[in-house]
Amino acid sequence: MKAVIQRVTEASVSVDGKTVGRCQKGYMILFCAMQGDGEDDLQTLARKVAMLRIFEDENGKMNRSVLDVGGEILCISQFTLGADTKKGNRPSFIQAMEPVGAENYYDRFCDLLKENGVSRVEKGIFGADMQVSLVNDGPVTILLDTKVWCKNEN
Repeated sequence: MKAVIQRVTEASVSVDGKTVGRCQKGYMILFCAMQGDGEDDLQTLARKVAMLRIFEDENGKMNRSVLDVGGEILCISQFTLGADTKKGNRPSFIQAMEPVGAENYYDRFCDLLKENGVSRVEKGIFGADMQVSLVNDGPVTILLDTKVWCKNEN
């Protein structure tokens, strides 16, 4: 399971010119479920995102989580994070989870963020052609991959 976490002052996503999700101070997350991912990956990733300390404290150190600052999250499904670019010039996406399963994992991940204490989680529309706008604060961008730190090497 992969996620790109961007610390933002604001972010929004629109489909056909209509805003379908937005957040203020917090995270804009690009999320991708991969073949072989399971419930452990979902639980671990949601917990890690909620507890990730990338907001500055009073001393200017990255020491506060999205929970600590009362931040919001905008989560966007992004199967292209699963791109395999080892061969040739055209990416392969066969390692990304198939759409039905991926959508279920995307919804579950957003629910788990709320269960882990995030008060406001908004989403894009799974599978839609979306336009994403954001103001990256810092800029701070973190790549998370559960294959790196989950015990169950999928």
